[in-house]
Amino acid sequence: MFTLDKGFFMRRSICVCEPAFALAGDVSTWKFTYTTATPLPKGTRLRFDLQSKGRPIDWQIPDTNLKEKANLIWAELPGGKIIPAKALEKPYSSFEFTLPVEIKGSESFSIVMGTKDKDVAKKGNACQKVAHRRRPFNLYIDTKGKGDYKEPEVFALDVRGNILKTLKIVAPSLVARNKRFDVIVRFEDVYGNLTSNAPEGTLISLNYENLRENLNWKLFVPETGFIALPNLYFNEAGLYKIQLRNLKTEETFLSPPIKCLPESSLSLYWGLLHGETDRTDSAENIEAYLRYIRDEKSLQFVATSCFDSEEETSNDVWKKIVQQIAEFNEDERFVAILGFQWMGDPKTEGLRHFIYTKDAKPILRRKDTKNNSLKKIYKTHNPKDILSIPSFTMGKPTLFDFDDYYFEYERIAEIYNAWGSSECLTKEGNDYPIKGGKKGISESAEGSIQKALNAGCRFGFVAGGYDDRGSYGALFDTDQAQYTPGLTAILAKEHTRNSLLEALNNHSCYATTGEKIVVSLNIANFPMGSEIETQSRPGLEFNRHITGFAIGTEPITQAVLIRNGKIWRKLEIKNGIAEFEIDDSEQLDQITLKSTKENQLPFAYYYLRVTQADGHTAWSSPIWVLQNAKSEGAKKARKK
Repeated sequence: MFTLDKGFFMRRSICVCEPAFALAGDVSTWKFTYTTATPLPKGTRLRFDLQSKGRPIDWQIPDTNLKEKANLIWAELPGGKIIPAKALEKPYSSFEFTLPVEIKGSESFSIVMGTKDKDVAKKGNACQKVAHRRRPFNLYIDTKGKGDYKEPEVFALDVRGNILKTLKIVAPSLVARNKRFDVIVRFEDVYGNLTSNAPEGTLISLNYENLRENLNWKLFVPETGFIALPNLYFNEAGLYKIQLRNLKTEETFLSPPIKCLPESSLSLYWGLLHGETDRTDSAENIEAYLRYIRDEKSLQFVATSCFDSEEETSNDVWKKIVQQIAEFNEDERFVAILGFQWMGDPKTEGLRHFIYTKDAKPILRRKDTKNNSLKKIYKTHNPKDILSIPSFTMGKPTLFDFDDYYFEYERIAEIYNAWGSSECLTKEGNDYPIKGGKKGISESAEGSIQKALNAGCRFGFVAGGYDDRGSYGALFDTDQAQYTPGLTAILAKEHTRNSLLEALNNHSCYATTGEKIVVSLNIANFPMGSEIETQSRPGLEFNRHITGFAIGTEPITQAVLIRNGKIWRKLEIKNGIAEFEIDDSEQLDQITLKSTKENQLPFAYYYLRVTQADGHTAWSSPIWVLQNAKSEGAKKARKK
């Protein structure tokens, strides 16, 4: 027999949330009760931090004026006495209380956010719209009352997905006939969170035509909020959309279009090369950012794009980015690419997004003498190791005029991001012009993508997303026009980093304003991004046979072929789809452009631009036809 010393069991303070969990976006009154293990003397200062940035998706910041009736914050002492809160400027979502009396050990006090009004649903405090397991709220305690706060006590509240609203289908955009593929069905609330919160008995039907005996499955809403459907395939080539129907609400949801080809050696992969998200900051929490892109956005590749300055990206932050990129990169699942943005001299260098082909590479800071110009960077790096992407080239502060253009490094260019398109000027038909007021950014013709192509530059098109860092940081506080974040599509042989980067080097990619529009363009059976010399294909001197298609998530309303920077042909659209097979029979030497770059052949280039009913647009990468003077076709053309 033995006895225990009274100090053997140490009392601990207890943090309790009421209710115990929240549904994303719900408006309610939230109570955080703290039972202290040790006495808190009179004058103790308490700081309660919501860890909210005040964005629409974040936890709503409450008001401290208790004369109001809605969205308030206050503290309640034992016995019910109320203490008003004082809002602090830093951190933005912190509130401070001072105890007017002592609170004894084992006694409790509560911090309340919401309302005392009966109409809680209208006058309460709004939960964040993002699901978050064990979402923390920090309580800092200073018993001396001097504001010298140490480690916090933490309230952990589960934020779960709200009521089922949307069925989202994640499926490949291009497949080959009889080739198996997987589909993921996501059950989402109105904010895009995974959820299993559906009325009892909810049943989902899945079907579409031409698939193994007219497949018609019934799906239950799983606890995980998603379900994987493996080994599907199409027996016949054609266009398909998977249909999900909520039999409880009679709502129908369609997948993005799936184009089944008779045979194909390439697959289509969607991702984000440059951009942030509205949910997670890639510098503050790179792991959460990568998980969000992979698991929530269901994209297949991403490249980091922090700015090179030490203020934006410290050495410690870069170290974490390097580590996480290496860990997340996984063949056949998710390709993670190491990259950063570098701002050079306007006009001659412009804004660059550098992406590495390998892991564990340094960030190149412009303040360092060896990296303070593009020429120095190119001199010390092999084109096989790094890609340099001119970005936002028509924005005046980030302008790049393409006069000093390096074919080996600048294989792709950003034609669009959420701040506008650099394709051409507004008066030339740009539907996403770069425009702002007195404090914003206006467009500059010198950085036009079409102007650069006309001068002989040869690059594929990619798109960027949202960005509020570096050169873009001040735009949110202006009236700068802002559009949807873009997506980049890559046509590659395999879902690996090497294969995707090889495809980018071959211009086998295209850009959209954010929707998964499926686009194809071929000339004489050469795919988009190709550079075809007439010496090997002399018939191109007399005729270019052009084929392709465009299929949108909404009906296609306009499709045009751009030749040498001008609309050459408006394409016919049937049933919301552009599918074409046409010939350009003008003699090549009558339409070619002369390059301003050294040792370049005369050329003509073509690319496809399509717009769908909701305004979303896609740009295929160009195809170049290069006229070789030694070709037999060229000799015959000159004789005529």
